[in-house]
Amino acid sequence: MNTERINEFSEEVSQLQLRAGRGDRERVLLAAGVVALVAGIVLAVAGGITASGAATPLDQTSALATSTYIGVALLIAGAALFIRYSVGRLLRFWMVRLVHEQRSETDRLIAAIEKMNQGPQA
Repeated sequence: MNTERINEFSEEVSQLQLRAGRGDRERVLLAAGVVALVAGIVLAVAGGITASGAATPLDQTSALATSTYIGVALLIAGAALFIRYSVGRLLRFWMVRLVHEQRSETDRLIAAIEKMNQGPQA
């Protein structure tokens, strides 16, 4: 790729004055989503086991309410966080890749046009 273009791009990025640290927050939320997902599964299974071993329907209902429902809520919230931030990372990667490919194709087209405009070399 053209080094002049890379230097120009680097200068433009440095002039944008972007805030750093956003990736750290997203990484933390992605990890929190995974933790909530796992904790939700564990709580839901533990609540189901506890409810199935309860003697009375009242004990079953309380076991379901205390752990299974909370576990399912954590599972849904964790899955939502995980999917949101995973898809966000994938789309950012895809966009950077697309921009890179388009710039490479533009460089190739410019080189071909310049070569064509020079005409045959004697």
